[in-house]
Amino acid sequence: MSKRRGLSLEEKREKILQIFYESQDFFLLKELEKLGPKKGVITQSVKDVVQSLVDDDLVSKDKIGTSVYFWSLPSCAGNQLRNVQRKLESDLENSKKKFVELVDKRNELKKGREESDERETALAELKAIELKHNELKEEMVQYADNDPAAFEALKKAIEVAHGAANRWTDNIFTLRQWCSNNFPEAKEQLEHMYKEIGITDDFDYVEFSPAAIQICAVGDEEGNP
Repeated sequence: MSKRRGLSLEEKREKILQIFYESQDFFLLKELEKLGPKKGVITQSVKDVVQSLVDDDLVSKDKIGTSVYFWSLPSCAGNQLRNVQRKLESDLENSKKKFVELVDKRNELKKGREESDERETALAELKAIELKHNELKEEMVQYADNDPAAFEALKKAIEVAHGAANRWTDNIFTLRQWCSNNFPEAKEQLEHMYKEIGITDDFDYVEFSPAAIQICAVGDEEGNP
């Protein structure tokens, strides 16, 4: 023997409404929980079913003293359904108007965009311009190193490096003089050490001129692929 299928929520709502319509009376929740099983609605689900009916305005409730009473009359339900019907009809009418407006707007936007040889030619020209624009953007990236702002930044960086190099050169000369004055007997050993670390007789301050920056920039440009 197959197991009996339980009631759906909508079926439970109908069963609870039958209790109200058949008696046309007022009920406490505990009374409905006792009557529910007689209609096939288990006690544990009566509260949720009644609340769903209240939320949909199919059942009314009011607090009298410390008790909350529920009721629903066939005439009240009929009025509620008629209200729902009127609202749905109004929504349908608004949707139809909105649809007509959208169709009119679509037709308006389509004006001047009909398929034609002139339109196809214009679209082809637009595509060619976009491709050329992208090519020029890529070419500009290749010449970014020659940007005046970048060149000025390079010039300042070279000036800073030149000043730092000559400060260290000056420090080296000062150190050599100090060593010569304080260790005259170690002159040969000091000269040998200087040569080992790259301080030769032609060691001198770094010369600098603005033309050197231009040469560096040209050299970088020629070295680009």
